[in-house]
Amino acid sequence: MLLYEAPGSPYAQKIKIALREKSIPFQVELPASLGTGRTDDPFGIGNPRAEVPMLVDGETRIVDSTIILEYIEDRFPDPPLLPRTPAARAAARMTEDVCDTQYEAITWGFSEVHWFGRATGALADTLLSAATRQTRVLQEWLAGRLGEAAWFGGETFGWADAAVAPLLHRSVLNGMGPAPGSILAAFYARLVQRPSVATTFAEYAASASRMPATVEAFKTGGKTREYRDHRLEWMIKSGGIEVVLAGLRDGNIRFPWPNPQQA
Repeated sequence: MLLYEAPGSPYAQKIKIALREKSIPFQVELPASLGTGRTDDPFGIGNPRAEVPMLVDGETRIVDSTIILEYIEDRFPDPPLLPRTPAARAAARMTEDVCDTQYEAITWGFSEVHWFGRATGALADTLLSAATRQTRVLQEWLAGRLGEAAWFGGETFGWADAAVAPLLHRSVLNGMGPAPGSILAAFYARLVQRPSVATTFAEYAASASRMPATVEAFKTGGKTREYRDHRLEWMIKSGGIEVVLAGLRDGNIRFPWPNPQQA
């Protein structure tokens, strides 16, 4: 199995955690064309959106992290990541969906300001304050779903935990982690001790040395950040429509496939 990924992508991290929980051997590759919108290389075959992760299993190519997770669960059912009962399985999928949409958009928006310098001064303060408030709301929601259980699925690590892990970790790194002594803080402490998670987070940390070059590539237009669905919504509703307009003017953001030239 080959997983096209970026170590900082929470979607790719979710898949790596799942593969490691199931002890499935896999290789990883960071596509050189990532962030360019190109689809004329092996990464682009069957992947017109040019997004990570993409899983290649023989002749099978799968995009979208949720669909990849479902494929892994179907192909390698033991040990299961989804709970057994329909209600519990739905609960796991709902938790994943909120993490993939609302939570990811907040951590992405924080990075747009903090790392990529999309806003400065009062606008930056507005966006970062919004990210802090919204992170607190989502963490309270997650704590309520976790309750007194060790994991989101109950006694065993599973689907929802793999989805929560990358976003909660990103919040901790951004200085917006759960309050000390809270239910979610205790969950995070258990989480980072798990080998599948610890290995994945270590790979993310090791990629930090590439961050300055990555930021420079996006600033100079060598690569463009994709403003899609909940990310675009977050930036606008949090007060950053100027960021979107500036990115369009300067040509250093893009929207998903098909782009206007292809439409």
